[in-house]
Formats: sequence, C-alpha cells, structure tokens
Amino acid sequence: MTTMNIACALRRSALEAPEKIAVRHGDVELTYRDLAAQSAAFAGFLRQRGIGPGDRVGILMHNEPEWLTAMVGIWMVGAVVVPFNYMAHPAAIRHVTVDADVKVIVTPANDVARLLEGVVGLPVEASVVSVGEAEGAAFVWSEALANADPVADVAPRLDSDDAILMYTSGSTGSPKGVRQTHRNSTAIVEAEIDMWSLTAADHALVCTPLFHVGGLQLIALPILMVGGTVTLRRWKVAEYIADVQRLQPTFTALVAAMMIDIVHELDGHPMPLPSIRVCAIGGSALPQSRLRQLTELTGIVPVNIYGQTEQMGVSITEPINEARREGSLGKPMRHIVDTRVVVPDSSPPVDVEVGEVGELWVRGDAVTPGYWQLPATNAEKFVDGWLRTSDLVRFDEDGFVFYVDRTDDMIISGGENVFPQMVEGFLAACPLVAEVAVIGTPHERLSSQVTAIIVPTTTGVRVEDIVAYCDSEPNLRGLQRPRRIEIVQEIPRTATNKIDRPQLKKQFA
Repeated sequence: MTTMNIACALRRSALEAPEKIAVRHGDVELTYRDLAAQSAAFAGFLRQRGIGPGDRVGILMHNEPEWLTAMVGIWMVGAVVVPFNYMAHPAAIRHVTVDADVKVIVTPANDVARLLEGVVGLPVEASVVSVGEAEGAAFVWSEALANADPVADVAPRLDSDDAILMYTSGSTGSPKGVRQTHRNSTAIVEAEIDMWSLTAADHALVCTPLFHVGGLQLIALPILMVGGTVTLRRWKVAEYIADVQRLQPTFTALVAAMMIDIVHELDGHPMPLPSIRVCAIGGSALPQSRLRQLTELTGIVPVNIYGQTEQMGVSITEPINEARREGSLGKPMRHIVDTRVVVPDSSPPVDVEVGEVGELWVRGDAVTPGYWQLPATNAEKFVDGWLRTSDLVRFDEDGFVFYVDRTDDMIISGGENVFPQMVEGFLAACPLVAEVAVIGTPHERLSSQVTAIIVPTTTGVRVEDIVAYCDSEPNLRGLQRPRRIEIVQEIPRTATNKIDRPQLKKQFA
C-alpha cells in the first residue's frame, strides 16, 4: 500500500499558480489561493468538531463553489466525502445519513429545511452547516470558517482508503454506497489528463452535477488537478450556450438529454462553438442522428464515453487520435481497467466470441473495491475480482466497444431479446420525434411488448404518424416494431438528466 491523499495534488495547484481563477460560479470567482485557504479553514472547523480519518461528511448541494471547498477540506482531515443527490427526497436523505453514519452535512440556506426534515432526530441534526443564514442550522459556513484555526497539514491516507462514498440513484431499491478510494479517483483523473492532453490552459464548463461522477471525476477534478479553471452552473440550455460563447471553455461534458436540448434550442440554425476541444458525452446510449446534428450545428465532435459510479465515471472512451467508429463507445482505457465480455448468468463464467453480445465485466485501478456495508450485494456483483456491470456490449475485431443495453432493461418479447436503446436510436432519427424512451409493457400473447414513449417535435403529431414512420423504417419491423406508442409532453428524467425508466415503467405498465 502507498500513501495517497488527493488533497495534496489539488493543493499543489495552489502553490504553482495561487492567483489563477480556480472556480467560477456566476459572479463569484475563487483563485487557487482562495480555494486552498477556505478548504484549510473548513478542515479546521471539522477538526474542532472531532472529525478525523475515516469519518463521513456529507454535502447536499448543487454546483456551487462551496461544494469543492468543502470536499478538499474533508480530505485534508482524512475524512470521506458523502455527496447527497441534490434532488433526493427526505426519506432518501435519511437513508444515506444513517447508512453512512454522516457526522456533518453542508447545504445551502434554501435547503436547510428540506435537509432537517430528512435528518430530524439524528445526531447529525446538531451539525448542519448552512451556506448563508437559515433557521435551524447549527452553523453558518462563513462564521464556521472565520472562527476555525486553518489546518496546515494534510492527513496521510493509504491509496486503498475511501475518499468518497457516492450513492447510486437507487432506482431498483434503496441507494447503495459505492466506495471510491483515493487510488480510484486519482487513477481515473490521471488517465483522463493523459487521454485528452489536459493542461493548465484548459477551462471546464461543468453543468453535470458534482454529486455524480459525470461532474466530479469526469471533468472538475481533472481540471483542478492540472491547474485549469472550472466554471460551475446548473443545466439551462440557453444559458449554457451563452456561457460557451462568452467564456470560451475548452472542456465540457453532457448526457444525451442535454445534447438533444442543444439541438432543439438551435432549431436548425448553426452556431459554431469552436473553443470546445473535448466534449465528453455519456450516461446512456447516444442516438447517432442527434450526434451528427450536434456536429453540424456547432462544429463540436463529441467524444463518446462509458462508465458507471462503480468505475469512477469513465473506463471506455473514443481515442481522439484514431478514426472513429459510428455507434462505438471507443476502446477500454487499458492502463486503468481490464475488461471481458461474458455470457449473461453463465456459471462458471464463459466469455463470448468477438462480435457477440454479452455482459461487460471490469476490474482495475478505476473500479470500486465494493459497496458500503453490503456483503450480499458484493458477493453477487463481484466474481474473482471482476465487477459485473449489468451492461450488455459487444467488441469488434479492432477492440472497439459497442453498447447494446442494460440486462435489466432488455425486453423479452415472444421469447426473443429486444434491446430498447437500439429501437430508440432508430426512432430518434424520425423528424417528428424530439425525445423517445422505449420500455417493455405487458402483452397477453408476447408476454412483453415494445412500447415507445414519444415527445413530438411539434403539436399535432399523432400516433398514426409514428406508425407510418415505423412502416417506412426496415429496422423497426418484426419484434423491434413498437406495438404501443404513447405521445407525451415530457419524459421524466433523473437528477443526472438520464431517462427515468423505472418511473416510466410504473406509469405505463
């Protein structure tokens, strides 16, 4: 085991360029000197509260500067960051607080009441830190920092020690805590810096949430590690485009829904955005027609990525120095992960042939050592050190990976496998379709039928119009053909802007 604490690397950026802007949010700008000083003060506050190595400290906040300041301060005392999903309801907040035994929680003043509703009666209720004054909060952020003795040193941690305990969305039950060690996050950040040649000259526009790997490990941490600038904002498509034009960022990340929002916002009118050098897009299968539209309208050539919370956000990506394969996620980042593709539910595990569909298994520096206090889940999800991802993929002969679907989203109709995200890709090419989600719903004869939930591009689009398009599309015939079509005004999304499939299944089953 080696000694490793991510806070050390981030503090080096402050020593090398103290006056450079590290974090921007609206009109607020923090230099690296500011970031280091405020982090040290928060670390001092935590020490005064008796927080030390291994303790868990929560952050319930969206993309705001205090998120990153608190994170570094937590690491400085050797504690573990517990990011709360900002959209979580009180019951989910309580579950995470109890499960992780969170000692302190930082939240904005406007969210104190919601937080307290979730933690009422728990010990942490007496240790809520409010950014801004709020009734019921035990401490105010500015006062806590002002009254603390700043910490000058960084608590040593082993590379196997937890740095972050990041909870999954819990779409299939209670949220599970994914352990992310100092080595996990450092490995993925260093790999991204190398993969995309990130330097101190890069500027990241972060609209994916920091409480998720898509905002934290994918984009914010690599830029802070190299001494670049991070601009934080929430997702509002028109404001995001204006920020790109005004601030000229070089690095950004989107999920598929955000990409579709940009295409709709521009409405066929080109708007070149030449400053963006790397635009990583992931989170779900990407409709190729929309990717082409994004490039045609903005000039951005997206970089497909694949990852999970359990893989620190990215383990497969398109090499930017190689010819791309349409529809491919790219290649595994071999220096941080090993991969294999296994016949689903085979025991003992049997690898599929090249070109065949199977479940992706991964292991390596970027892969979590396991779930927090869930031995039964760990026994199910890990086999001889391999993480079973529950994602179905296939490899081609050149090592490119093609995403197929989730094992639990696959529709078995008439005894045959139908992959929803494949059907979505063909439907997304229809000019009448703004957004689409495909799920399985009950069918008397077939057991399950392909059901398309569609947001139309214009009012007046009828089910019959979509049926006519399916008739004209060879790839939407047979069992892949949607037997049920629902026209809706919007498709529910999770806090990370992914399609909320469990909610759709509840709504239409």
